Amino acid sequence: MVIAIDGPAGTGKSTIAKRIARHFNMTFLNSGSFYRGVTLLLLENNKDMQDFEAVCEFARKLTIDYINERLVIDKRDVDDLLHTDRVDQHVASLSSIPELRSIVNEKIRFITKSQSIVCEGRDMTTIVFPNADYKFYLDASLDVQAQRRFDQGLSELSLEEIKDAIRERDRIDKSKTVGALKKAEDAVYIDTSDLTIEEVCAIIVSKINI
Repeated sequence: MVIAIDGPAGTGKSTIAKRIARHFNMTFLNSGSFYRGVTLLLLENNKDMQDFEAVCEFARKLTIDYINERLVIDKRDVDDLLHTDRVDQHVASLSSIPELRSIVNEKIRFITKSQSIVCEGRDMTTIVFPNADYKFYLDASLDVQAQRRFDQGLSELSLEEIKDAIRERDRIDKSKTVGALKKAEDAVYIDTSDLTIEEVCAIIVSKINI
């Protein structure tokens, strides 16, 4: 079974997807971590981010695993290194490369062939798993998105800088030629701005019949 959750940053996707996975005893998968992992490795190896052909060739050779819900690349656990400002700076533009998205999506589909998952990202319900058993699109106001990201304490940016970064990230994601951020026609829309995590989870659980 696949439960897919889409939506922009700061809408609670990761936290909610994790709780739903625990509730149904399924595996949680964060698709964004795959793009962040590729970005991290490109930065560490000083690759030219503008050479899209070289970027894709580099990504194609990476061995990516998802072990105990943590990203492992070439047998190295990189999960704690994925949310730095430097990775944030490059991941949106890199994830806009159609060929790179195809490479990453195939890796994600391969990993999830043998297990029931709750996956979250920005095109889970439209591109990666268009035939998912259940689809949800989470949304929130920009102010709420920025405040939630700021409260995570993972960035050295100010609240206003985070807001600007999220605005730009969402603009890029919504204008992608492939894998654009948008609501699937059959996805359940939930505005999380004024809802608690528990309230959002309750709504999702009520829509799932297992």
